[in-house]
Amino acid sequence: MADIDNKDQAELDMADMEDVEEVEDEEAGEDVNNKARQLTAQMMQNPQILAALQERLDGLVGSPSGYMESLPKVVKRRVNALKNLQVKCAQIEAKFYEEVHELERKYAALYQPLFDKRCEIVKAAYEPTDEECEWKADEEEELTDEMKEKAKLEEEKKDEEKEDPKGIPEFWLTVFKNVDLLSDMLQEHDEPILKHLQDIKVKFSDPGQPMSFTLEFYFEPNDFFTNQVLTKTYKMRSEPDETDPFSFDGPEIMSCTGCQIDWTKGKNVTLKTIKKKQKHKGRGTVRTVTKTVPNDSFFNFFSPPEVPESGELDEDSEAVLAADFEIGHFLRERIVPRAVLYFTGEAIEDDDDDYDEEGEEADDEEGEEEADEENDPEYDPKKDANPPAECKQQ
Repeated sequence: MADIDNKDQAELDMADMEDVEEVEDEEAGEDVNNKARQLTAQMMQNPQILAALQERLDGLVGSPSGYMESLPKVVKRRVNALKNLQVKCAQIEAKFYEEVHELERKYAALYQPLFDKRCEIVKAAYEPTDEECEWKADEEEELTDEMKEKAKLEEEKKDEEKEDPKGIPEFWLTVFKNVDLLSDMLQEHDEPILKHLQDIKVKFSDPGQPMSFTLEFYFEPNDFFTNQVLTKTYKMRSEPDETDPFSFDGPEIMSCTGCQIDWTKGKNVTLKTIKKKQKHKGRGTVRTVTKTVPNDSFFNFFSPPEVPESGELDEDSEAVLAADFEIGHFLRERIVPRAVLYFTGEAIEDDDDDYDEEGEEADDEEGEEEADEENDPEYDPKKDANPPAECKQQ
C-alpha cells in the first residue's frame, strides 16, 4: 500500500511540475511579447527608422506582388478587360470634373457682385448702412439692452478720440499675415507695398478654352510700381495621362505664369545691391564692386520658375513650383471666398479646431490603452520602466 501511495504521490508531483512548466512557459511568452511591443514602440518613435520604413514602403508601391503572375492566362485576360473598364471610368471622371469647372464658372459670376461690394467697403468707395452693419456676435447674445447701449457709447467715444479711418485699412495685408502659408512669404519690405492691395479676384478660363484660372491682384496708385493689376495664371489638366491613366485623381495644376512688374526706379524689392571687395592678384590693390542679386520677397510670386519643354526641373525649382501651386490653390479655394474670416481670424480658429480634434482622438486612444492596462489583473505599475513624463518627480 505504501508503494502505491508513493507512486500516486510521484504522479501528482509530476503533474504539478508540468503545470508549473506550462505557467512558466506562458509567463516567458508574455514577457517576450511585452518586450517585443516595447521595442516596436521605441522603434516607431525613432524618426530615422520611420523614414527608412517609409522609403521602403514607397519603393513597394506599384511593384508586382507575384500574385498576378501566378494567375492562369485566361484569368489575366479578364483582368485586362477590367483595367480597360477602369480607363473608361477615368475618362468619365474627367468629364465630371469638366462639368464641375463649368459650375464653378457659373457660380463665380453669382459671387462676384458680393466680392465687388466687399472691395468697395474695404477701399472706402462705399459706406455700408446701419442695417448692413448689424451683426450679433456670440458674446453679445447674453448682454442686456442697457449693457449694449453702454458698450455702444464707449465705442463711439473711442471713435471720436481716434482719427476717422477710411474703409478697412490694411485689410489684405492683415489676411496675409494671419495665414502661415502666406506670412512665410512676406518680408518686412513687402508690407508697405501690400498696404496698397485693394482686392484679389479669381478669373476662370472661358468656355471651350483649356482649363485654367487667373489670380488678379488690384493695387491703388503707389510709389513702388506703375501696374494697377498683377496677375498669376495657373494652367490645369483634367484628363487622364495616356501613359498612366490610373493615377488620375481630378484636375491638377500643370504650370503657371506670372507677369512683369514695372518697378519705380530704386523700389524693386525683389533685388538688392551688395558690395564686395576684390583684391588684384598682381598689384595687391583692393577695389569695391557693387552687384545686384535676387532678394527674398512676396513679389517673387509673380516670377515663377519656367518649366522647360522637356518638363525636367532641378530639385529647387520643383520645390518652388510645388509650393507655388499650393499657394495658388489656397488663394483660389479659401482666401478669396472667405477673406473676411481670415481677416478676423475666425477661419484660422476653424482650421486649428480641426487639428485639435485629431489631437483629442489621439489622447482618447492613449487613454484607452491606459485603461486596458489598469483593467489587466496582472498589470503591475511598478514594473513600468518608463513612466509618463508628467509623473516623474522633479
